Amino acid sequence: MRIAVFGTGYVGLSLAVLLSRQHSVRALDIVPEKSAQINAGVSPIADAEIEAFLASGELSLEATTDPVFALEGADYAIIATPTDYDPVKNYFDTSSIEVTLERIREFAPSVTVVVKSTVPVGFTESILEQFPELNIIFSPEFLREGRALFDNLHPSRVVVGFPSSRPELRERAEAFAQLLVDAADDSDVPVLVTGSVEAEAIKLFANTYLALRVSFFNELDTYAAVRGLNTQQIIDGVSLDPRIGSHYNNPSFGYGGYCLPKDTKQLLANYSEVPQNLIGAIVEANRTRKDFIAEDILSRVAGMAHPTVGIFRLTMKSGSDNFRQSSIQGVMKRIKAKGVTVVVYEPALDEAEFFGSEVTHDLEAFKARVDVIVANRQDDALADVADKVYTRDTFKRD
Repeated sequence: MRIAVFGTGYVGLSLAVLLSRQHSVRALDIVPEKSAQINAGVSPIADAEIEAFLASGELSLEATTDPVFALEGADYAIIATPTDYDPVKNYFDTSSIEVTLERIREFAPSVTVVVKSTVPVGFTESILEQFPELNIIFSPEFLREGRALFDNLHPSRVVVGFPSSRPELRERAEAFAQLLVDAADDSDVPVLVTGSVEAEAIKLFANTYLALRVSFFNELDTYAAVRGLNTQQIIDGVSLDPRIGSHYNNPSFGYGGYCLPKDTKQLLANYSEVPQNLIGAIVEANRTRKDFIAEDILSRVAGMAHPTVGIFRLTMKSGSDNFRQSSIQGVMKRIKAKGVTVVVYEPALDEAEFFGSEVTHDLEAFKARVDVIVANRQDDALADVADKVYTRDTFKRD
């Protein structure tokens, strides 16, 4: 079978690698350097398993910038292009999907189109009005950055949705679900074939619940910090309830990354004519947490003549090279708005400045120079300056 994958970010590249173990895959990206890296057996993203598979040379995977070549003879065209949240439109920017659908309509109109990009609820049904000749289904992804291939090899579930206006596409949805199950290493993968609107809602509600859980434990930590209580003891006691559990309970500067901030805002936008209190509170809670963290940090340098605050890593998680929408950026901007000098230590960033602040790769000089080191996650590299470190990381893990 031949498969075209559009987009080689965490979602697209992990799928391309997964499926190219058994099928012929052509992955398209508009950035020539990324395609060249993949063809050279080098991963353009930080994922140890992807890197290992690419380096092995055992995959039937070829990267390209040519949509005609990518779609030649394809049975499936998987779209995994970016859909950033547009705060002006209060909506995901789905233009990259629409451009890709134009190419598919032009060069391979009979192919099964699978949208993997996160979209607003109702998108698949509405886009079929614009592209009625295409066979479009939707399959949400549930992947962690840095563990994307692992999560495809060991999926928590496979969800594929077909539009109710096109019931004949159910068979294609079931076939694609089986394709993912066959590609996984696990043999007992739960499969759910639904309407496309329900599949889109599953994605947004799942991520919003995760954001809710992050926000809950962050607000618990805020309470403990203000009242002078021991955060860890409270969380340990709460988490011993088996209905709650001890997962996803480590305080942070707020939920961030590529998915949770935009997905919660998009879900809130989808509630425009539906009564709600909780979804809006989840979005607002993240702003409140960053406000508190910034004020707490500023209190540590109050009274200093010319304080310098150091930001240790912009990335969201340990082992990641991605810092899109990371919560520490919001904290950093709030600190800078008060006129405090900020220096960033981020080895994954080549630029000399980030949002007007100096970027350094010299960790020792960084530690010596700053008055407070802000770290969303603790790191052994900061052990010798522990008295300078500000973090809310209670359990020393993501």
